[in-house]
Amino acid sequence: MNEAAPAGELSASAAGAVPETSAISVRNLWKVFGPAAGSVVGTPLADLSRAELLEQTGCVAAVRDVSFDVAPGEVFVVMGLSGSGKSTLVRCLTRLIEPTAGSVLVSGEDILAASPSRLRELRRSQFSMVFQHFGLLPHRRVIDNIAYSLEVNGVKKEARHRRAMEVIELVGLHGYANHYPEQLSGGMQQRVGLARALAVDPQVMFLDEPFSALDPLIRRDMQAEVIRLHHDLGKTMVFITHDLAEAMKLGDRIAIMRDGAVVQMGTPEDLVANPADEYVADFIRDIPKSHVLTLRAIARPRAEGEELTGPEIDASMVIRDASPIIAGASAPVRIVHNGELVGVATSGDVLRLISTESDAPGLSL
Repeated sequence: MNEAAPAGELSASAAGAVPETSAISVRNLWKVFGPAAGSVVGTPLADLSRAELLEQTGCVAAVRDVSFDVAPGEVFVVMGLSGSGKSTLVRCLTRLIEPTAGSVLVSGEDILAASPSRLRELRRSQFSMVFQHFGLLPHRRVIDNIAYSLEVNGVKKEARHRRAMEVIELVGLHGYANHYPEQLSGGMQQRVGLARALAVDPQVMFLDEPFSALDPLIRRDMQAEVIRLHHDLGKTMVFITHDLAEAMKLGDRIAIMRDGAVVQMGTPEDLVANPADEYVADFIRDIPKSHVLTLRAIARPRAEGEELTGPEIDASMVIRDASPIIAGASAPVRIVHNGELVGVATSGDVLRLISTESDAPGLSL
């Protein structure tokens, strides 16, 4: 395993220069709660643990020197246990909570330098937020709840209802435009919340544990809905969750937080293949490697005498999906990328990877 870098070092290495193509760029972001918050950042106090800082100053560092970039169209997931700082982080990105230090750029604009009027404009048009609690107006119909974000922007009723009907169709609420929130299930209410956030056609969407209050089956349906919407619309999303399975399912990249700092950041495959420390290893312990890792993880050089007559599979295919092909091949499969041979693999290579995993009996090898 790789050794985890201290928070400051990890932030610096993860950050670097601000890429011109970033939808979101966060640099050295801090949020300290307490009577002496301003005296923490940039002083030796910043190096104290959370417990030590609280004992010495009465302050809590909820977000500690966090830096990252989110590419346009990326789903960037932030996850961690309760109290890790993930929800405080997303509220700092939108300035629902004022950061203590650092910078946040959305589409190149410094959010922390925005005036109150400019910030309201950005929230109305450039980015939108979806929370765990739906916040629907109980006395308004679905169409009017969705259109509310346009109403506060001064859009006339006919135009905002027309747009609301478009997103009603988009999120699968056809036929429910005139219903009231109390007439809808939890999952349908959250669809209204998604539709309301999409109505202004935002560049960036922030979703703070939007499905954690839903039943497991409804939650799964809503996860699939987010995947579909992202595929269809290509929105940049920052998604907060405490559920690793949800993070693995939705995220292009995942940042794992602990005590306000980012412990590790990478693709789901990065985290499963190379957890930075025992904390991350504990998180991913119950995730079957074969469900996340691609064939690159088991590709090996051709052994002497091995035939290259087996089928050809792209290296980006997940091992679980490729296992029936590998099991049915009479010779090692050829693992390729862009037409170039990366390596070969047999069912034995797959079994060696998953021999200690709970999903092994379910594979047809």
